[in-house]
Amino acid sequence: MSESRKLSELAEQIIQYQKRHDQTDNELAFNSHVSVEHIHAIKAMEMTPPADDVRRITAYIQGN
Repeated sequence: MSESRKLSELAEQIIQYQKRHDQTDNELAFNSHVSVEHIHAIKAMEMTPPADDVRRITAYIQGN
């Protein structure tokens, strides 16, 4: 799987989670302990998220 495809899948997971739970980027950032700037950049696919961010976001989404 290509790196860009992985990024778009994470961005899509974030967006779908936020829609289901009516959650803002700020709320997701606070609850997942990832900076809001990173959340914005991941969703816009402007950066490759650090492994720790991926782990934190994925754990938060799967746990809720």
